[in-house]
Amino acid sequence: MDVINVLLIEDDPMVREVNRQFIEQIKGFSLIGYACNGIEGIQKIRQLTPQLVFMDIFMPEQDGIITLGKIREEHLPVDVIAVTAANDMPTVQRILHLGVYDYIMKPFTFERIEQTLKNYQNYRKKISDMQDLTQHDVDHLMQQRLPVQVAVSTGKGAILIEELPKGFNRATLDKVLAYIQESGGAVSAEEVSTYIGTARVTARRYLDFLEKQNLLKVDIQYGSVGRPIHRYYI
Repeated sequence: MDVINVLLIEDDPMVREVNRQFIEQIKGFSLIGYACNGIEGIQKIRQLTPQLVFMDIFMPEQDGIITLGKIREEHLPVDVIAVTAANDMPTVQRILHLGVYDYIMKPFTFERIEQTLKNYQNYRKKISDMQDLTQHDVDHLMQQRLPVQVAVSTGKGAILIEELPKGFNRATLDKVLAYIQESGGAVSAEEVSTYIGTARVTARRYLDFLEKQNLLKVDIQYGSVGRPIHRYYI
């Protein structure tokens, strides 16, 4: 496979240098340019046509959210990894909704960058050999995009789950989280299953997973008859 060309969009010179050093240590990636803000970043994407962009969110002149939106509006064929200090829930959600490949919070380690770049490398190899896709192909591609990250509000910012268990679907988990957040209270597996259109046992698996991650709490309610009802809340 050809070398993957990377563009850095980052206004902090020190972070830019750390990113450069990390990327240049990983075989198969080539750093082809820098930009100090979103306006310059869009120009460099058009000019240099990288396959991958590392982009900060808090930047002068044009921030990363606006820049990412313009990348999508213009259908520029580039994937984006957000490398940023942004950790508030509205910002994280907006970025994820705009379709970043990964979301890495500052401060970060070389191992975290290496992990996502190797996953991205495998993902690119897969899509280079595919044309007409089956559901199995799409499912496999989604797995290649790991570490999948899901943002959950804690009241003090956002927590990112960096990896989903085998058999879990990112879109389904997003629906579960959205329903719980919108409900504003405790929900049962049956209520979640009705909302997301799956079996109750499937909804329960997702809820139990989130509870084990300490992202949900569970309240067990006992009635006069029948089984106890588990109600989950953030």
